[in-house]
Amino acid sequence: MLGPVLLAASRSAAIRRIVSAAPVTRPMVDRFVAGERLAESMAAVRGLTSRGLEVTLDHLGEDVTDRSEALRSRDAYLALTEALAGEGLGARAEMSVKLSAFGQALPGGHDLALANVTPVVEAAAEAGTTVTLDMEDHTTVDSTLAILGELRTRFPQTGAVVQSYLFRTEDDCRALAGEGSRVRLVKGAYNEPASVAHQDKREVDRAFVRCLKILMSGEGYPMIGSHDPRMVAIAQDMAHRLGRKKDEYEFQMLYGIRPAEQERLVAEGHRMRVYVPYGTDWYGYFMRRLAERPANLAFFLRSLVGRG
Repeated sequence: MLGPVLLAASRSAAIRRIVSAAPVTRPMVDRFVAGERLAESMAAVRGLTSRGLEVTLDHLGEDVTDRSEALRSRDAYLALTEALAGEGLGARAEMSVKLSAFGQALPGGHDLALANVTPVVEAAAEAGTTVTLDMEDHTTVDSTLAILGELRTRFPQTGAVVQSYLFRTEDDCRALAGEGSRVRLVKGAYNEPASVAHQDKREVDRAFVRCLKILMSGEGYPMIGSHDPRMVAIAQDMAHRLGRKKDEYEFQMLYGIRPAEQERLVAEGHRMRVYVPYGTDWYGYFMRRLAERPANLAFFLRSLVGRG
């Protein structure tokens, strides 16, 4: 029951101030976030790729409140693209973007987000890499998929994310399972109402498997975003039964979560991509990680009480 509370807290300015001021917070954040500066994130990328892992980088920042913040997000990604090109990492690293960081929620936000993200996608293509559009809460899905459609007219390699807990996602998977389409399937990490999303974990898992089957049976490139050992095993079995080679799909996991499992999959010949967030606006991301994993929350609370 704490999950929805934490997800609500991820948007609370008052709780943000309390958590940010706690001495124990920084070590916990460092577990999930690869630093606040670009140089720190690139050091993490070099370490991961040296071990055979691939990465997708996320410059943290969402729910921007004005157009100047949206422009700063755009510029941060342009700097990231330049850094990846300079390191020759285009083939091993891509970028994930949240359109809310590009102004999607502002007045005229759909057009604003498209205008801001387009130069990032253009620069990524020039650097030999690509961009995946992260999915946020259900109110943004139509806009995000429409922007995806616009971008794919010029950059068909642009990736999408779908969340199995939303009732609509099976239909979205069918629409996105065409040739060359890169789709990351995740369970979902926002506090969604029962009118649009499954609330029971077992139903979310069943929907994940149904969506996975649609994507694996299609002509696109599925990206399985899960730390759940059962979902990983189901994906491996499904890929084998459907005749997919190991370079025709990939697994994705978050930085700092199940690193031994990430390396095990690489050792077995699978493509394994690590989602690497960085930046100063880490609070919302950090709170969602606590909400997802009770063990993370228990460790944080024990540490908080111990420091107190």
